[in-house]
Amino acid sequence: MLRGLRNLARLLACARSLARHNALFPFALVPQLVPFVEFAERFVDKRAPGRPGERLARALQEMGPAFIKLGQSLATRADLLGETIARDLSLLQDRLPPFPAEEARAVIEKDLEQPIEALFSEFAPEPVAAASIAQVHRARTTEGALVAVKILRPGIEEAIGRDLDFFLWLAEWAERLHPPLRRYRPVEAVRILARSTRREMDLRLEAAAAAEFAENNRDAVGFRVPAVDWRRTGRRVVTFEWVEGLPVDERERLVAAGLDPDAILERAAVVFFNQVFRDGFFHADMHPGNMLIDPVTGDIVALDFGIMGRLALADRRNLCEILLGFLERDYARVAEVFFRAGFLPPDQDKAAFTQACRALGEPILGLPLSEISFGRLLGQLLATAEEFEMQTQPQLLLLQKTMVVAEGVGRALNPSVNIWTLARPLVEQWMRENLGPEVQLREALAEGVEALRRLPATLGRLERLLERVQATPAPPARLEADRLAWLLAAAAFLLGLALG
Repeated sequence: MLRGLRNLARLLACARSLARHNALFPFALVPQLVPFVEFAERFVDKRAPGRPGERLARALQEMGPAFIKLGQSLATRADLLGETIARDLSLLQDRLPPFPAEEARAVIEKDLEQPIEALFSEFAPEPVAAASIAQVHRARTTEGALVAVKILRPGIEEAIGRDLDFFLWLAEWAERLHPPLRRYRPVEAVRILARSTRREMDLRLEAAAAAEFAENNRDAVGFRVPAVDWRRTGRRVVTFEWVEGLPVDERERLVAAGLDPDAILERAAVVFFNQVFRDGFFHADMHPGNMLIDPVTGDIVALDFGIMGRLALADRRNLCEILLGFLERDYARVAEVFFRAGFLPPDQDKAAFTQACRALGEPILGLPLSEISFGRLLGQLLATAEEFEMQTQPQLLLLQKTMVVAEGVGRALNPSVNIWTLARPLVEQWMRENLGPEVQLREALAEGVEALRRLPATLGRLERLLERVQATPAPPARLEADRLAWLLAAAAFLLGLALG
């Protein structure tokens, strides 16, 4: 009861914010709420500027940190809100007014259990960046190193927790009031958002992600990751080496500094490919604000590792086959991947899904490669697959969002070059190394060797099981039958190993 009243009050506050920005349209997704929307339209500020997605983005930013995260999540759901609104939400700025330096110092001292003077000889009172969950201050350690100190907002865990519960309450009611919405799995989507947001609020995990990312890219040419200061890192504070650079999306400034945007784009393509395909561990928030260009070396420097994505080898192979299927106009192959991987239920119509893939691919594949967005194509494909009851694939949704951002950065560096043009030779080589028949043979042999390695232990367990069965009193005829059954089972098992 108390939860319902609290969330109902929150709903009314949200409705007022949405009305101020003329952005009540999300409520219309539930037909039972359409009369409410029509009634509320008389209180809407019709002068609010911009497209619907832009107005919704401003309203979400006004409502606070969790709503900003929700908007960023909805940016990957073109199937729910439409392509244009999803594109506008992808531009949602994660910025909020800063909190006072005194509070930042208090968080540091409590989390690291030391006076701030024992950690930093200088600590700038004004933050260099303030986002929804944390803000960053420039400081100098007692050893003399310049560092960037990221500090969680005071009370953010409780505030985010309340809003996440509100989202879950809304999703539960949406499914209850309008059962057709269940195919979009709003409750599951909120739970996924909650898990990723809570992980983002443990800054030790961000530090660990940065360290892993740095290790993966230790030999990368023209790309680096700031080092973590583990002594000055805890659950609510993380400290990195200080980095200064030029914005990656300001081509004119890069040229004025004597740097070659095309060379930077080529490095970015290689790094992006390696993250996704080679490592299966990628920076999932690589917008221009999280990429700087070293003005001296031209190196790309990554920042902010709170949102990272992982792709299993099977997912990477599936993605490669999907891209190859579209490039070769082999839509049956694309459909086969979705069914073989278990993304779509086996009772769905494969021919109909193949036709839907063709409808997505044909209109764009005749265009010059520089005009094709594979990120947008993947987003449309996932949205189409939702209509065929695809189980939610959060790792692919996160990758799709990342692909769109990476393509946007590439076009800012050189509008006439597609980042996939540069990465395609690497993708094709990876395909040969990971999808060819010799790879399948090698993996089959490895599985056979592993099965043989486990054979002694398996036979030992089988022998002990037989001993227990023999120790159990049973009629003589039944005992002989049991022995024969176990003997046949063991023979079938060994024959399966030999044939497998």
